[in-house]
Parts: sequence; structure tokens; C-alpha cells
Amino acid sequence: MKAKKHLGQHFLTSKKALSDIIRAGELDKKDVVLEIGPGKGILTEALLRDAKKVIAVEMDTDLIPMLAEKFKSEIQDDRFTLINSDILELESSDLKLDNYKLIANIPYYITGAIIRKFLGEKSKPKKIVLLIQKEVAERICSKNGKESLLSLSVKAYGEPKIISRVPRGAFSPAPNVDSAIISISINTKQLLRTSKEEEKFFRVLHAGFAHPRKMLLGNLSKEYKGDLKALFEKLHLSVKIRSENVPLTKWIELTQALNKDF
Repeated sequence: MKAKKHLGQHFLTSKKALSDIIRAGELDKKDVVLEIGPGKGILTEALLRDAKKVIAVEMDTDLIPMLAEKFKSEIQDDRFTLINSDILELESSDLKLDNYKLIANIPYYITGAIIRKFLGEKSKPKKIVLLIQKEVAERICSKNGKESLLSLSVKAYGEPKIISRVPRGAFSPAPNVDSAIISISINTKQLLRTSKEEEKFFRVLHAGFAHPRKMLLGNLSKEYKGDLKALFEKLHLSVKIRSENVPLTKWIELTQALNKDF
């Protein structure tokens, strides 16, 4: 079956990449796994060998009959559930997920939306393993030592780590860029404990990165009034610091102070 360009389909063919994904997932027979975009089922098959159950959401209607036939016995044994839908339009309540892992080879163009959706869910996965564009993986892990809106959004919930690089030749058809497998281990102790805390944190974060090349103080002054220079001094932050050079712990402190005193 030919890949559909408009759906961002690149079917994984590399056994090494497949092995790396499974290893990163640290699966056992108690695990329930959510897979997004199973495609032709190469990753699904490997997941089913090690996990208790796999729930796969596939948007491409043309792939559903093939997947249903390939995993007929697993469906009958209630070890595999196949859902024909757009994952971004599904609510977590529709999937009835709890204490699960998200493991998938996802289309590049929905990477940010997928990460935002599942890290923002009330019932978050306990671990996320994704095969994504290499540059995006490096940005999430702040490989160059500089933070971004995306990296801090992820680190607020868990610890990201690049497992391995995957060359473009590991797919059919081959994409124009290389990929990487990234794992995100979700924090057991949440830094943002309530939806209100999340809302306040992301308000500060978005204000701080409104103009990434400008200094943080100037960016925040557009949103918050008051003596920001005194606050920066109190938090041991240079008034000339840029948003990309501020670690997560300081963003949390900034959020608490700005919402308390400003």
C-alpha cells in the first residue's frame, strides 16, 4: 500500500530502530500501550509481543481492513483495539486510558500537537516514546544548551532523552530529514499540580518567549507591570538574560512570584 503524502506517512522498515523503540518503552506484560498511526503494523506487532494490550488509533481508513485482518486473533483476545479516527479529535475519555504508555512513529507535522495534547491530559501517559524529526528531538532536549518554548513545555512534565538517531533510509518512502527516537519519562511528582498552575506557568512562558531574540525582562514587561528589575535581582537573574538561557526551575519561581505580586 502506497504512503499518502498529505498524511505525512513514512513507514518504518528498520529493525534496529524498531528494537530501539521497544527497548526505550521498557515494556512488561502489565503495560497498556497507546500507538498513534500504526501504519502497516510493524511497530504494533513488536508492541504486542511485550505488552498486555495495544490501543491503536489510525486516521487512514484504507489501512483499517489490512490491520484488522493482520491482528484478527489479538482483537478477538481483547489484546488489540483498533480505532479509525484522528487522534487530535479524540478526548482521553473516549480512549478510557489510565496508567498507560504512549509509543509511536508519528507524522512530523503533528509532533507538537501530540506532545501538547498528552502532556496536558489529566490522565497522562507514564512514559512517552516517539520517533520524530531529529531537529525537533534535539530542540526538546535542548541539545545546544539553550531552552525553547517546546523544551520547557516538555520538561515541566517529564525528563526528555534522545535514545538514538534514525537515518532517513530507515523509512519507506524516505523523508527529507533524519529522525530520532525520544523518550519522555513523566515526573511522578508534578511541578504543575493544578490546571490553574499550568495556566499561569504557560502564560509566563509564552510572554517570555514572545520575542525569543530579545531579553526576558523586556518581553515580560509587555505583560506584567511592576518592579520587574527588583524581582530579577531577588531571583538572581540578570536583567540582560534571554529566555533561552533561563532553566525550568527559574521559570517556576518566576511564575510563582509574578502571579503573587504582579
